[in-house]
Amino acid sequence: MKIVVAPDSFKECLDAGAVASAIATGWKRGAPDDEVVEVPLADGGEGSTVALVESQGGTLHTVEVTGPLGAMVWACYGLVDGGKTAIVEVAEGSGLHLVPANGRDALAATSRGTGELINAAIAHGPERLVLCLGGSATTDGGAGILQALGARLLDEDGGDVPPGGVGLEKLVSMDAAPALARLAGIELVAACDVTNPLLGDRGAAAVFGPQKGATPDMVKRLDRALSRMSSVATGSGFDMHSFAGSGAAGGIGGMLGGILGAGLKAGIELIMETVGLEAHIREADLVITAEGAIDSQSAHGKTPAGVSALAARHGVPVIGLGGRVGAELSPLYEVGLTAAFSVVHGPSTLEQAIAEGKDNLEQAAEQLARVVAAFSRSH
Repeated sequence: MKIVVAPDSFKECLDAGAVASAIATGWKRGAPDDEVVEVPLADGGEGSTVALVESQGGTLHTVEVTGPLGAMVWACYGLVDGGKTAIVEVAEGSGLHLVPANGRDALAATSRGTGELINAAIAHGPERLVLCLGGSATTDGGAGILQALGARLLDEDGGDVPPGGVGLEKLVSMDAAPALARLAGIELVAACDVTNPLLGDRGAAAVFGPQKGATPDMVKRLDRALSRMSSVATGSGFDMHSFAGSGAAGGIGGMLGGILGAGLKAGIELIMETVGLEAHIREADLVITAEGAIDSQSAHGKTPAGVSALAARHGVPVIGLGGRVGAELSPLYEVGLTAAFSVVHGPSTLEQAIAEGKDNLEQAAEQLARVVAAFSRSH
């Protein structure tokens, strides 16, 4: 049998390459005669730069930028196609993984570092800039990016608003012209990992704020702040809230699409196409995908949904492995997922699950391989 292993990363645990390797190792223990092909993926979130650059033989470049809470961090961007295309990932400069779990501050976190990463990338003179959204620590509507690119976001006294979503509460006007001028002549593509809107019950603050450290009261405050930014943008002739994906990366999707004019594309579609996943799936007997959490939210632009839909077009079954598997998976079944299993064996703390991630993946893959091999022999 030919098994295609096409996972995303397990956030704060293993990158996509390590997840693929663990699954392949376990599978070969259970079915040593099977052909196993590893195709690590990303959906626009953490790991997207590496996936895109490595698949195209590009180069990675590292610079120091402002982290989500102000401390300097090292982050990388990529150049491919002889430097004609630059790749910048929000998670690199403004990622949730850059902030310890006990130090997260959803109100203050800024996307400025991503803007600084963009500045470093466009210094090479690319014709196209791919911006990978997802995995951010921020809910500032991309305000930090705009400011790093030279835009002015002003309070009632004509001063620059403070960093983070909390700074948007003071926003009364914006001048995006300097940022637009800096990016003039560059095609912008935003690779989104979700389709959520900017505002409301399914918006950036409500859905993703809690994992970034936001309490229920903070979520309401951040939603109002994003609404204020959207209103100011509308007054300046921009629409940053009315389209799918505008809530990606704490509202960065809305800013990129609505103010900077980027075209939004499903990140998983872009990356699957770039790494040539379809060619592998056409010849596969089974596909295994994986992500840290597989639940109803995974159907909205995440890797398990993208892989399942692609495999379904070729009639290939898909098994999902996750550290956590939700109770309601109907949206994923509808796009092509066959079944999903948790790799965690029993009651466990998050810290234990992270520490045991590699071993758990190997064991789960081995058990699946044994079941599939036994079924194949009986038929």
